[in-house]
Amino acid sequence: MSGTTRGDRRPAVGSPVARVCVDVPLAHLDRPFDYLVPEALDADAVPGTRVKVRFAGQLVDGWLLERADASEHPRLAYLEKVVSPEPVLAPEIARLARAVADRYAGSLADVLRLAVPPRHARVEKEPHEPPEAGDLPPVPHGWRDYPTGPALLRALADGRPARAVWSALPGEDWPARYAEAVAATVAGGRGAVVVVADARDLDRLDTALTTALGPGRHVQLTAALGPARRYRAFLAARRGDVPVVIGTRAAMFAPVHQLGLVAIWDDGDDLHAEPRAPYPHAREVLLTRAQLADAAAVVGGYARTAEAQLLVETGWAREVVADRATLRARTPAIAPTGDDPQLARDPGAATARLPSLAWTTARDALRADAPVLVQVPRRGYLPSVACATCRTPARCPHCAGPLALPSAEGAPACRWCGRVAAAYACPECGGRRLRASVTGARRTAEELGRAFPGVPVRTSGREEVLASVPGGAGLVIATPGAEPVADGGYGAVLLLDSWALLTRADLRAGEEALRRWLAAAALARPAAAGGRVVVVADGGLAPVQALLRWDAGWFAARELAERRDLGFPPAVRMASVTGPPAAVADLLAEARLPEDAEVLGPVPADGDRERMLVRVPRARAAALAGALHAAAGVRAARKAADPVRLQVDPLAMF
Repeated sequence: MSGTTRGDRRPAVGSPVARVCVDVPLAHLDRPFDYLVPEALDADAVPGTRVKVRFAGQLVDGWLLERADASEHPRLAYLEKVVSPEPVLAPEIARLARAVADRYAGSLADVLRLAVPPRHARVEKEPHEPPEAGDLPPVPHGWRDYPTGPALLRALADGRPARAVWSALPGEDWPARYAEAVAATVAGGRGAVVVVADARDLDRLDTALTTALGPGRHVQLTAALGPARRYRAFLAARRGDVPVVIGTRAAMFAPVHQLGLVAIWDDGDDLHAEPRAPYPHAREVLLTRAQLADAAAVVGGYARTAEAQLLVETGWAREVVADRATLRARTPAIAPTGDDPQLARDPGAATARLPSLAWTTARDALRADAPVLVQVPRRGYLPSVACATCRTPARCPHCAGPLALPSAEGAPACRWCGRVAAAYACPECGGRRLRASVTGARRTAEELGRAFPGVPVRTSGREEVLASVPGGAGLVIATPGAEPVADGGYGAVLLLDSWALLTRADLRAGEEALRRWLAAAALARPAAAGGRVVVVADGGLAPVQALLRWDAGWFAARELAERRDLGFPPAVRMASVTGPPAAVADLLAEARLPEDAEVLGPVPADGDRERMLVRVPRARAAALAGALHAAAGVRAARKAADPVRLQVDPLAMF
């Protein structure tokens, strides 16, 4: 760390003005401030370095964005310190951060806090020895199951900015396909960033990339690495030691040199949405990077979001899909339990949790010495209970939170405050017996263990997520997103409690249900090898139809068309304004919204807060974000007491 004393300071001879982004999270201060560079700091004060400056009488952190020859302001303060001469903020990342802040009505300082991990001085001082990498492997020849797949690899190897929305086949080794795409990009002399939702997917991708590229050509970048390892991986990318960065959403800003490809897997997973201001989504950040850097982009998954479908329909990206013959050969046999033939054979199929079709499918797979996957939307034992007499939902007498049963012998306890309600009595009828409203994964494992005695039962969920299971007979009970891979694929996949997904009060309920079903069904063997999938749902529902046909593109196009008719994202740009009612009204009164903006609401939010929604056509998106950010700046300048949360295109709006 280098600094100067105040007594004898002279400005640097060349480009003496430093433009600094001060790390102050106030909207009205979201602009660069000019400072003089002391002659003593001239060599270290390069663009991209962390600095200390005097701001409002305090010593605060900042980012040196650029050096200039002159300033519009006649009197300037000096930089106080250069925290480190390491230029950790790359110019392209600074431009990206500004674009992301503008898109999400946020401030540059907030985005830079997400983009650059905290400094770790010891790691920064470690000897810089670029890893030795062997010869580049030959350009791969994968993706042959997709008619346009080989052309995509050729474009990546040639350095062309190909943009693709990829619908993966059932049973696809998607980490291998992404590794092939990255290898083609690296062979063409450019770098790549790949973002996945969680650590389990990251481990699979890491293995595939090590096989495709060899060791020393990529790093992982996640918040879970810890300060030292994360900063070490970040510096490896920033210094150009590795051409490839993979990770969770923390990697979306990774400073890869000569970026040639950005890719995201399963962009519908809500883990891709950043929970910190300004709440950017990894998909949107990566697509912005592709646009700014003229790089290729791949948005892949078994399912397809309405946002990805919009990329296809506007011509920004092309579909990469298999032909129907290949799809039929790879797809398991899929059947619903709620259609007319099933109801004729089993009248209880419409209401039973495990109809006869699901039970016989599991039995046949186990007899064939094949594993069976059972997907349950909720974890726990009985995560939601109701009065056994009148069916009134059981709620905590202290806080009105939902009661749950932790085990067969356990007393009901509140899921909000944790209090035990051992003497619970229904306020409507006085009944003391409880029944299940929603059955969790542990209760399901207990029931199926009794139904199939002698068969090993494994659970995979938040407490313990299994990466893989052996290929012999066994039951695997998993919550969505925690389904392990089975050696040789599952003989049967049962998708239970579909109503819990389809009846959620959420704009994306159908899209999310299909995404979770396809992810589980993709782990089954092909129909020719005995693979079967049973979904406990009415076969006439659109998400179920898409599952039966394995046609995520059809459902995404249908979903996008409906959202256009209703005026919901991504067909329009929508912002939510959440806070105390008076504060929300104050901000909207200050905002100079576009003339065609529609203000909707209010709707209740958590606690005493409310939410207002503002909707504009996509062409007016920048004007909306700018107006809201400016209004937030006005409130910050007059030190308004109550905070207001601004989110552009939030995942949850109601």
